[in-house]
Amino acid sequence: MYLSRRLDDREIQLKRQSKIYFQISSAGHEAVTAAAGLLLRPGVDWLYPYYRDRALCLMLGVTPLDTLLQAVGAKDDPSSGGRQMPSHWGHPRWNLVSKSSCTGTQFLHAAGAAEATLYYEHRQKALAQAQQAPLGEHVNYQPEEIVYVSSGDGATSEGEFWESLNVACAKKLPLFYLIEDNGYAISVPVEVQTAGGSISRLVKGFPGLHIAECDGTDLLESYVVCKEAIAYARERRGPALVHARVTRPYSHSLSDDEKLYKTPEERETEARRDPLSKFSLFLIREGLLDQKEIESLEAQADREVREAADQALAAEHPEPSSIPLHVYSQDIDPTSASFATEPKFQAAPKTMVEMVAVTLQDEMARDERIVVFGEDVADASREDTLREVKGKGGVFKATAGLQRKYGSDRVFNTPIAEASIVGRAIGMATRGLKPVAEIQFFDYIWPAMMQIRDELCVLRWRSNGAFKCPAVIRVAIGGYLTGGAVYHSQSGESIFTHCPGLRVVMPSTALDVAGLLRTAIRCDDPVMFLEHKHLYRQPYNRSEYPGPDFTIPFGKARLVKEGEQVSIITYGAVVRRAEVAAAALQREGISVEILDLRSLSPFDWEAIAATVRKTHRVIVAYEDMMSWGYGAEIAARIAEELFAELDAPVKRVAAMDTFCAYHPKLEDAILPQTDDLTAAVHCLLAY
Repeated sequence: MYLSRRLDDREIQLKRQSKIYFQISSAGHEAVTAAAGLLLRPGVDWLYPYYRDRALCLMLGVTPLDTLLQAVGAKDDPSSGGRQMPSHWGHPRWNLVSKSSCTGTQFLHAAGAAEATLYYEHRQKALAQAQQAPLGEHVNYQPEEIVYVSSGDGATSEGEFWESLNVACAKKLPLFYLIEDNGYAISVPVEVQTAGGSISRLVKGFPGLHIAECDGTDLLESYVVCKEAIAYARERRGPALVHARVTRPYSHSLSDDEKLYKTPEERETEARRDPLSKFSLFLIREGLLDQKEIESLEAQADREVREAADQALAAEHPEPSSIPLHVYSQDIDPTSASFATEPKFQAAPKTMVEMVAVTLQDEMARDERIVVFGEDVADASREDTLREVKGKGGVFKATAGLQRKYGSDRVFNTPIAEASIVGRAIGMATRGLKPVAEIQFFDYIWPAMMQIRDELCVLRWRSNGAFKCPAVIRVAIGGYLTGGAVYHSQSGESIFTHCPGLRVVMPSTALDVAGLLRTAIRCDDPVMFLEHKHLYRQPYNRSEYPGPDFTIPFGKARLVKEGEQVSIITYGAVVRRAEVAAAALQREGISVEILDLRSLSPFDWEAIAATVRKTHRVIVAYEDMMSWGYGAEIAARIAEELFAELDAPVKRVAAMDTFCAYHPKLEDAILPQTDDLTAAVHCLLAY
């Protein structure tokens, strides 16, 4: 406890000397987190601590030098290698999973990690496969392990907290929540932040949730309460939540000044509850230590902090050349030639949606780590009804039959909660599983945006390669549905191609579905797999099944049609419209080349450059809105790097800058059509 406080004080001093760049303290939280540290098992339990858990992390194996290497942003900082702020804990040796600055996202990761605990109890083959995969040396499972997750009271206002509780109680997850309530979320007092001023009262309706409160500034009381809660989770009775009332004697961070919103009287009251002075008085009163012995221990801690600070300040800084490392996996390259395999066709032609199901079926047989989940993806959640009903298997039938074949622990439905779907997938993938999660409609992906942009994409990079979460997120996308309207027709892939660390692919044929989905599952990066709804059951893009080992590298475009005069670079549902336009133009004697990108991030710049150099006239066509769309990046790069090859300006064909309407005539006018492409070709040739 004292060591934690002195590290805070040393960091504050260093910040004021401009030797570090940020500081956030754990002062006032030391007693309850030290108590938890005495009870949790380093390297056994899985830990999602938040930034005020310094004492806990010290108890579990993090050293003072480790924490100060974070503060200076050193190359050898074990949490991030200088990529994250201090107190953003992460250490694979102790199962301390890298923490972001986001408030509340960790609750869902912890739920997913706890689901992995229950999965590994019965799926030893999956555990063995996970341990053989990249970073498998950090995959472990122990029969009595639990998952710990903490936050302040303020973060419990986030939806992810409630979504995680819903899942944890429904599945009786071995999950221990520690809510460290210091009365404030920066400057917002608890009675404004939390209805009734008590999170433990608010959660009392959750079935099977063990709930306890304690004075988090009292080490002994905290120990007793946490011990009971942790035992409850270890005994697999369900999740437990401890609401610890602590203090925050320092400001939220050095960017904050608590004197602006706390009265002197309030600050004085907090000072009287300081856990360090309270415990020192207890030790003296009980005759366990005298004042000199306490001072001797404090001097020892002070010396340790000074020595660690001297070492940290002398530590090597990270090199700018290291910046690109760990954006993507260095172990498996899905763009490599090893993923370029030949199909071995068999059986009758299949539609795109049928190809999703059969590819998943083969991959699940090969890899027990794969779990498939989302809204309505199971055949039937109530297993006893499977004898009497056909089963759902997804709103588009893309997962039909998988639950029957592989069991309800591998294929299951989730609540309607997109952040929960993605957040749980992150937690599972961090533990070594290979989740293939489904977002039912792209239009409803937005509640998961924080999980995708700030967690899924970033985990490997921010942990300097120590952690990863190679989940596959399948998403039904796009319009041309004749009635899909505003909320079942959205595109927006450029938002996600703008996320470093995330692979984004969008096949337009059944054959490409098989090859790219298998690559997505077998690669070691998170992948957003976009499946165009309009293409699911079209007759023109069917294919025989190419076999269980057919893969297509990411970043390799498909040359749909060779031509001489104009190139159309496109993807998704616009590919077919380009083919129809090219056929009509061919009858006029105009030769059009069509390139289907199919992989959006990474994309095939070599193929783009080749077609530009061949025809010297280019159209970039895409279904999303014209302005700020995916095609703008392609057009800009062509103009920047291939300007001398152009005989006409790069032209874009895309949707209107509006929303997709319900009436078919309006939808046709809004989305890019064959006639738009034909007109664009004529325009370029006339230039």
